[in-house]
Amino acid sequence: MKLIVAPDYAGICEKAANIFADEIRRNPACVLGLATGSTPVGLYQQLIRRYQDGTLDLSHVQTFNLDEYCGLAGDHPQSYRWFMQKNLFDHVNIPPQQTHIPSGIADDPEEECRRYDALIESCGGIDIQLLGIGHNGHIGFNEPDDHFPVGSHLTRLTDSTIQANSRFFASEDEVPTHAITMGAGSILKAKKILLMASGQGKAEILCRSMTGPVTPAVPASVLQLHRDAVILADEAAASLLCRIIPPSEE
Repeated sequence: MKLIVAPDYAGICEKAANIFADEIRRNPACVLGLATGSTPVGLYQQLIRRYQDGTLDLSHVQTFNLDEYCGLAGDHPQSYRWFMQKNLFDHVNIPPQQTHIPSGIADDPEEECRRYDALIESCGGIDIQLLGIGHNGHIGFNEPDDHFPVGSHLTRLTDSTIQANSRFFASEDEVPTHAITMGAGSILKAKKILLMASGQGKAEILCRSMTGPVTPAVPASVLQLHRDAVILADEAAASLLCRIIPPSEE
């Protein structure tokens, strides 16, 4: 595991964009695992800027998102498909057929999970998987549990996650209670994992996840088992972790 610390949120977004851009230039047909939420927005803005100034071509990449709310169609303003269109896909040259997100309105969610995992495998697996981290340690929608789910699966969101996500909805009652998400096993299959964390509010859970026991009660702790996991945090989020893991000079 490697820890990279930047002074602030803008700094981690620039460093994350450098990692993604380097991979895309090295392998133009790479497979990117993407995430939603507030943390990756700055990274996506950086990728858009690089595309617009002619220094980055995304026309051959494939993308797979971590998750999608159950019950929301892709044209719903709070769906993760809508989020990705608004924050990245509509502004770069990735062909629509190369962007993949689980269907939140599939008739059979379990079959949709199997289809999604098989599609990832058919593309050769994910080269870089982007992650954020929830205040309870969730990655994707892998909530604290008594086991690590292996593949993509249907999950019930915890009350704390519903409450945290309610800021995007008119009320907490409108937040979906279930989602389809890649499992911990799916995430660990990625060749490289990049977890972004920003703000003092993430400091405690980030430290617990990366230095405590590997346990499904803290889902992000499973990243300790990955051969090439990079933690990219600003000084506030890394404030406790830096006392234990020396930051990389990179």
